[in-house]
Amino acid sequence: MEPTTRGQRWSARASLAAGAAAVLVLVVFAGLRTLGLLAVGLAGLAVTAAALWWVLTRRGAWRLLAGLLALAAPVWIVVAYTRAHLAWVAALAGALSVIAVGAGRRALPRSDGPAGTAEHPAPRVRHPVLIMNPRSGGGKVGRFGLREKAEALGARVLLLEGPGEVDVTELARKAAAEGADLLGVAGGDGTQALVADVAASLGIPFLVVPAGTRNHFALDLGLDRADPAKALDALRDGVLLRVDLGRAGPHPFVNNVSFGAYAEVVQSPSYRDDKTRTTLELLPDLLVGHQGARLAATAGDTALSGSQALLVSNNPYGTGDIAGLGRRARMDGGELGVVGVKVSGAVQAAGLLRGRRAAGLTRVTAREVVVDADRERIPVGVDGEALLLSVPVRCEARPGALSVLVPRDRPGTPRPLPRPDWRRIARLALPAAPGRTR
Repeated sequence: MEPTTRGQRWSARASLAAGAAAVLVLVVFAGLRTLGLLAVGLAGLAVTAAALWWVLTRRGAWRLLAGLLALAAPVWIVVAYTRAHLAWVAALAGALSVIAVGAGRRALPRSDGPAGTAEHPAPRVRHPVLIMNPRSGGGKVGRFGLREKAEALGARVLLLEGPGEVDVTELARKAAAEGADLLGVAGGDGTQALVADVAASLGIPFLVVPAGTRNHFALDLGLDRADPAKALDALRDGVLLRVDLGRAGPHPFVNNVSFGAYAEVVQSPSYRDDKTRTTLELLPDLLVGHQGARLAATAGDTALSGSQALLVSNNPYGTGDIAGLGRRARMDGGELGVVGVKVSGAVQAAGLLRGRRAAGLTRVTAREVVVDADRERIPVGVDGEALLLSVPVRCEARPGALSVLVPRDRPGTPRPLPRPDWRRIARLALPAAPGRTR
């Protein structure tokens, strides 16, 4: 067994104690009704998942009824437990189970390798140029005084202001031709990808200022999304991260490329004005009516066919939720993450509760992914931007292609906790052999 700390051993003991207490609470206070208690809970979760699937795949009165069922199932669970005088038992056992899992995950050694992407000394930057979108993120550029702070630090600021559309790529190339030795963006992930591609091709550093709406790239770089201005501290005290850059055909991406149902929906002209209504109107045909393109993809040695939704990401996402998405622990793994969802009915939809083991969910990694379809051109979402691309669409990872300047002092990325391994947790809980506890 690998050397462990006293903290890990006590976490393991706390995990086993909480797990045993959860079982004891059920046995002592529920007795023979324990199995019924668990069956009611699992049945309610399955019904809720199936009802949500029907909400997405039905219209009119059927959708309304499915929505009511999705709300009624959890209420039914609470009522059933309450009538049996077991609501407090279920709540206490559930809380103890959560504690057991959390403590168990903290007891296990973290994954090998450094937590996050390795840092390198930053080059001296003399002529930084930042491209800022004043409208992005509801006006974060003005609200956080990003232009004023950047100029105070010696940067030249270019605002994306009309009239008409501005060619961001050409703007970045022109700035570099005029002597810029760093390119940065205060805006959304789509704009960041375009300028990042220019910086990578010219071999100059790139700076990310999280002034967009979601700022997923900034999150996985460990930046402070709550205060975009802190990213500019990299200009006076920064370090360099060498990260991967994705490409889908001729288009760069820093986060992901989506195919299938979601990409079809965002192509609709009405999507920008009313996202929820447009999504609910179009999804039934895309999920069960086969109105969208039929996808077939190859990720390394793995073939994926019939997926209603396919996501290709620049490095794999974590496994923090049902869809297999979460944060990317590092951005320099040199591979793409692939998530395919194939659900043909309510039973499979309920099966997604199994997480990464769900029958309708496929997760793999590969250096290259090729997506084909039964149409010559298909809708594709590249870092949230709606495009139409000719098939086959070839996605690839470009390892270490992008050098990103980030502040030395930043929140960073937490190292992912391992999945519970109860045998290892039990071994950790045993008294330590001499010389193995630190």
